[in-house]
Amino acid sequence: MQEQTTTIECESCNKSNRVPLARLKDKPKCGECGALLPLGGGPITITDDNFDTVVSTSPVPVVVDFWAPWCGPCRMIGPVLEQIAGEKPFDVLVAKLNVDENPRTAARFQVRSIPMLVAFHDGEALDSQVGALPPASMRTWVDRVINRARAA
Repeated sequence: MQEQTTTIECESCNKSNRVPLARLKDKPKCGECGALLPLGGGPITITDDNFDTVVSTSPVPVVVDFWAPWCGPCRMIGPVLEQIAGEKPFDVLVAKLNVDENPRTAARFQVRSIPMLVAFHDGEALDSQVGALPPASMRTWVDRVINRARAA
């Protein structure tokens, strides 16, 4: 069986680095320039099939946005989450899971109302938030998640 990998672009030299998922927690460095690779960012799309791998191998907290394309509040918070992910690529990974296309994971976390954000660290749920937050409150919530993960 082939080892699962991900490709991470170095922010210093723009070189693409293929990194085994099992090595993400080792804080990998760029093979070209030696700079630490950004292990967060996003948003990335996750599914029923890759959910457990993403949340258990990420060395940074993962904020999962349980959403659906028909949900107005989901579409409102999407750009805010994207901006937070871009501002904090070394601190948090933002992931989006479409509840209509991935009912197993949505049922597992008892998603009854969307948008619903769940933060994970080392595969365990840290915190959750149901409903759309104003941008400043969402930033505060994400910062609190990052700080809790660092303290753990």
